[in-house]
Amino acid sequence: MTDPQIHWIEDDVPHSARWQSEANLPPPTKVVVVDDTWTADAAYRLACEGTALLWRGDYHNARQLLQAMARRLDRSFQPPKAGRKLSITDTFHQHRQSQAQRARTLGRLLLPFEADHRLPLRRAPDVRYACQPVYGDRDEPYVASLRELLGLIGAQQWREKGVEVPALGQRIHPHYGVFAPIRGEYVDLVAQAPLPGLELAWDIGTGTGVLAALLAQRGVAQVVATDLQPQALACAQENLTRLGWQQQVAVVQADLFPEGQAQLAVCNPPWLPGKPSSPLEAAIYDPDSKMLRGFLAGLAAHLRDGGEGWLVLSDLAEHLGLRTREALLGWIQAGGLKVLGRIDARPSHPRVADALDPLHAARAAEVTSLWRLGKAQG
Repeated sequence: MTDPQIHWIEDDVPHSARWQSEANLPPPTKVVVVDDTWTADAAYRLACEGTALLWRGDYHNARQLLQAMARRLDRSFQPPKAGRKLSITDTFHQHRQSQAQRARTLGRLLLPFEADHRLPLRRAPDVRYACQPVYGDRDEPYVASLRELLGLIGAQQWREKGVEVPALGQRIHPHYGVFAPIRGEYVDLVAQAPLPGLELAWDIGTGTGVLAALLAQRGVAQVVATDLQPQALACAQENLTRLGWQQQVAVVQADLFPEGQAQLAVCNPPWLPGKPSSPLEAAIYDPDSKMLRGFLAGLAAHLRDGGEGWLVLSDLAEHLGLRTREALLGWIQAGGLKVLGRIDARPSHPRVADALDPLHAARAAEVTSLWRLGKAQG
């Protein structure tokens, strides 16, 4: 399969380059070359119309232009008309649509890259340290969005600095596209729940490996951490090696369960049903609750007698009208499972207290739970 190409006209000469998009967006079909002489209004108008802007000016001016475009997008947002009250579900879908439109529009400001990930722009920083871990080796120039580059830079800073996990007493270093454990309540729940045994546990959909590390730290003799995504597997392996758990924890590529049965299977699936629009959103949105339903459907067959499955799940989807508690309980029952107990925690992240958040009512009511599940009798 050939790499996607982006095409444009510059100085009356046709040009093309490799198109790079970690979100797997198609290359834009309309591209104009812009520089420092362009006004923010003109650039914003073209971006809203679907035209991509290939930047040839000063790097820092490109960042300022992106910020100016973002401010115009914020001003263009239209709240519901007076007297028209949207349901929380409609508000959620409208919010997602506006966020997607924002991402598409801002993603149309593009930068040229050399094959070695350098930016051939005035005052451009050295961004190779951020691009190389994600894009890998390149043998030809390419074009990518400034917005994606800023995401890569931020992700690399998170990776180098790490995220402090109080329940673990250590830092976890997330990779680009792997969800960082910045919401601590789900980790705290796994740290508190009584273990059904110390012989073998599975961490299903391990991500950064934080829960696998926590289980090992709690004394589980053997932990198997599974994930389907290569970037998550690499991230988990790096974190577990750094923490010294590489002998106790095996990182395995698998779609949910590994072979055999375990005393404990822990799963923290994406909490909201929906289609992710970026690699990072795959940790938040689960199309048709596929991972959640797959875990519940296959759990009983993979539990030893007396074993437990721990489902760590927020009820935000219920408050948003995206899933009902009855549906969740029905999937548990249909999987031949019973609820042995439940531990609840309220999130404490800043958005819970943000009254200006359009989804504030749902976030304020949110509860994260660890469901202790066992095989139903007969």
